Amino acid sequence: MHVKQEGMKRHISMDAMRGFAVMGILVMNILAFALPENAIVNPKAWGTANAADLWAWALSTIFVDGKMRGLFSLLFGVSMMLIIERAEAKGENAKKVHFARMFWLLIFGLLHYFFIWWGDILFLYAIGGCVAWMFRHQSVKSLFKIGAGIFVTSNMLLAIIMGSIFFVKIAAEAPRASKAEVSEYAQLQREFDEEYNIEEVTLYQGSYSEIVQHKMTDETFGPLNSLLYLFTETLPLMLFGMALMKSGFFTGGWSIEKLRKYVYWGIGAGGILSAILAMIIWQSGFEVILALNAYVIWFAPMKMMMTFGYAACLMLFIHQYAHGAFMERVAAAGRMTFSNYIGTSILMTSIFYGYGGALFGEVPRAMLYFFVLGGWAVMLLWSKPWLLSFHYGPLEWLWRSLSRGAFQPMKK
Repeated sequence: MHVKQEGMKRHISMDAMRGFAVMGILVMNILAFALPENAIVNPKAWGTANAADLWAWALSTIFVDGKMRGLFSLLFGVSMMLIIERAEAKGENAKKVHFARMFWLLIFGLLHYFFIWWGDILFLYAIGGCVAWMFRHQSVKSLFKIGAGIFVTSNMLLAIIMGSIFFVKIAAEAPRASKAEVSEYAQLQREFDEEYNIEEVTLYQGSYSEIVQHKMTDETFGPLNSLLYLFTETLPLMLFGMALMKSGFFTGGWSIEKLRKYVYWGIGAGGILSAILAMIIWQSGFEVILALNAYVIWFAPMKMMMTFGYAACLMLFIHQYAHGAFMERVAAAGRMTFSNYIGTSILMTSIFYGYGGALFGEVPRAMLYFFVLGGWAVMLLWSKPWLLSFHYGPLEWLWRSLSRGAFQPMKK
């Protein structure tokens, strides 16, 4: 489905899916906004870890973790293709347009990381977008093959690296383990103990200047660490998004039956396998090495499956309710994804960090989802009225103006 806007066709399915993605990613990000990083993997690392919190961990791990970021990555590849095609259709230098956008996205990402929130993905997307440019003319089949090749190869290498950590545990628990081997394993566990978490809680309940200084001095290479950890997941998803765009996935080119198959296999099979792995982690008592390997490696295939399943499910849902008032608000939130993503970071850090509400580490995991509902309400309530008066969201306008080297028309 399309509507006319600013002389170009807008893909309503794309806007709505972006809206659902930016709302969905808050469901996972809320944990990083409000709890020590270790608690994302291990619900017993901080707080009460009562039945509600444990089930909240299980449900988010099975249905949310990595999947909403996956949708974001797919959609970034789609947006990239649309902008390149539109630039070429206008006779513009598509390469110049694309790399100018990626340069400023990288700058926004660094500003976001150092001055707002450590969980930034914009820097990662900027680098990924620069690499993905090389594959823009590949066929649908080639894009899927290249993306799958990168994904499988990188995860096999990661599996070898992460799997080697098991030998640290085996060596430390052996009857004749040396002091060095025991110490190495103890040090690994210490990074996930309560004392480490207390330090993190103290930091984020501190002042704004203390938090920024910590990132400037102790976590300077955070964006690069994120790049090393997530790039080989993100780039394939961008390529898959480009392939889906070329295949007509977002423009009605896929049959209802085909979309349903992706839902059944993606969400159904992926969800069952994820649930089994989550149960194994739970029954292990959230053993550190097991949980780390699961989150970095073993969940990866299921995340990919469920990302495709969610994309197909949302396409069916959007097709069914495209003309409803709710979908119009979701699509408006999607047109302002950049503003809503950064705005959410500002809102949630102001609530949980020490320079605002100072609730970091204070709210039980299960209760955090009430803040998610509040964040959703803000996105849905302000996006549509804003776009009735303006062509773009505030940050979309700034990004577009900087990328084009001139102020773009804002007010309608």
